[in-house]
Amino acid sequence: MSSFDSAASSNPIANDRESAQRFADTIPHGRELGLTVEAIAPGCALFVMDYQERLIGNPETGVLHGGVITTLIDTVSGCAVFSALPSLVPIATLDLRIDYLKPATPRLPLHADARCYKLTRNIGFTRAFAYHSDPADPVVNSVGTFMVNSSDSSLRLDDLTEERAS
Repeated sequence: MSSFDSAASSNPIANDRESAQRFADTIPHGRELGLTVEAIAPGCALFVMDYQERLIGNPETGVLHGGVITTLIDTVSGCAVFSALPSLVPIATLDLRIDYLKPATPRLPLHADARCYKLTRNIGFTRAFAYHSDPADPVVNSVGTFMVNSSDSSLRLDDLTEERAS
């Protein structure tokens, strides 16, 4: 689960960037922030968010609001969990710890890379970080846990995207 190489899965999000983008677009706040799926593989997700002045937290410096970065990290981490699952089932963020290592640089896009490094029957565990151009120089680092639905209910990507369209 540490590579963006494709692997067999019946999960439509696991190997198809366009399907993952369709799914990400069903999340209202992700759509509002303009999150773009750059890459997807089982247990891995890479998103990018372009700089937008309306998302500034400090008008004097032009630095993005911390809540915007938190939303980016939460969304990319959740997508990494979704892509690790054999089929789509509902998930929910249980815990998300974010270390803000430095302010995001104004006017630069922010990339977010998340890995689901452990998946149990009920919990997905993630690590993620956000950076501008160099993954070795992160803006934030995070770890998260996500509840995986233990019931037999499942989600269909088409149902979610059709629901949004109406």
